[in-house]
Amino acid sequence: MGEASAVVEQLDMLGHATGVEVEQSSPDEGEKIAEPFDPDDIDVVTRSMTVDLLLSRTESEMIDLQPDFQRRWGVWDARRQSRLIESLLLRIPLPVLYAAEDEDERWEIVDGIQRLSTIARFIKPQIIGGQPLTLTGLEYLHDYEGKDFEGLSSRLKMRLRETELIIHLIRKGTPPEVKFNIFARINTGGMALSAQELRHAITPGKARDLLQTWASLPSFIHATDGSVRPIRMDDRELVLRFAAFYMLGLESYKQPDMDGFLITAMKAINETDETALSVMQFNFVSAMETASKIFGHDAFRKRFEKDAARLPINKAVFEALSVSLARLTHAQLATLEQRAEALRHGFMALCHDRSFESAISQGTGDIRKVNRRFSAISDLIAGVLADA
Repeated sequence: MGEASAVVEQLDMLGHATGVEVEQSSPDEGEKIAEPFDPDDIDVVTRSMTVDLLLSRTESEMIDLQPDFQRRWGVWDARRQSRLIESLLLRIPLPVLYAAEDEDERWEIVDGIQRLSTIARFIKPQIIGGQPLTLTGLEYLHDYEGKDFEGLSSRLKMRLRETELIIHLIRKGTPPEVKFNIFARINTGGMALSAQELRHAITPGKARDLLQTWASLPSFIHATDGSVRPIRMDDRELVLRFAAFYMLGLESYKQPDMDGFLITAMKAINETDETALSVMQFNFVSAMETASKIFGHDAFRKRFEKDAARLPINKAVFEALSVSLARLTHAQLATLEQRAEALRHGFMALCHDRSFESAISQGTGDIRKVNRRFSAISDLIAGVLADA
C-alpha cells in the first residue's frame, strides 16, 4: 500500500478555492521544452504606442480589453486603479505589455489587461462598458483626489493621452505552441494567467465556445457537484482534457508536454465537423451521467477511506475516468451502474496503490504516468464488467 500524498486545493487570484486539486510538478517540470522548436518561428515585434492610439484600436475592436478570461477589470479595486493613473500623471513608466495577434490582426492582451482596462475606464469608460473611475487613495497628488478625467486640466488630459506604452506583440505567424511557451515564461505577475487562460488567448476558433458550452452542461455541473469555479477556466480545462484524449487518443501523447497536447486538441476541435462534435458531446454527457450515478458527490476525486473528508476534483482522474466511460456502450454503462459498489471499492483500492497514486498526483504529464492511470482505470472497469 502506498501512502497518500498531501492534497492541496488550487486557489484563484483572490485566494478563493477553485474546487480543483493542484497538480504537483516534478522538480524539473516546466524548465524543459518537450520538443524543441525552430527559433525562426518566433516572430515578436516591439511597438511604442500612445494611450490615444491604444484606446482608438480598442474602440474599433482591434484590441480586446474584456477577453473571456473571467478576469474582468474589476479585479483591481478603485484605489489600485487610481494609483496607476497617478503613476501616469507623474510620468512613471509602466511595465511592458504583451499581446498575441490573431489571423485578423486583432490583439489579445495577455499581460497588462488590468493596466489597459484601468486607463480605458478613466479616460474613455464607454468603450469597456464600465463606470467612470474617480481617483481615490492617491499617494502624492492629493489635489486630484475625487476627480475624474473631466476634472483634470487640459494639460494633464493631454499628458495622459500622449503617454507611450511599450507592447511586445507576438505576431500571427508564430505557432500556438511557441506562443504558449513565450507567454508561460513571462507570465509571472501577481495575477498571472492560468495555463487554460493562456491556451484560450492564443488559440482562437470554435473550440473556445465549445469548451464554455460543455462546461455549462447540467451533466458536467452535476458530475462535478458544482464545485469547480469557472474564474480561472478550470472547468474548461477539464472539458479540454477529456476532448484531447478522446479525439487524439492516448497513443498520440508522445511527448511529456500536456500543455502542447491540449493546444493541439483545441486546434483539432476547430477543424472537426459539427456532426463528429455532436457525437463526442453525447458520449461526454453519458460519461458525466454515469460517473454521477456511480460515485455521487465523490466523482473524479481521490478516495482513500469510505468516510474520509471529500477531496477536490483531480484533473488526472477526470481525464482518465471520463474518457474510459465515454468509450463504453450503453449496455456496458448500465452494467457498471448496477455494479457501482464494486467499481467504487476498486477505485479506492487503486488510490492506495503507490504507482497509481503517483500517476494522478505528481508530474502528471509524464508519459509513463499518463499511460499508467489510463490503463489502471481501464483495467478496473474491464474487471468489473467481466465479473458481472
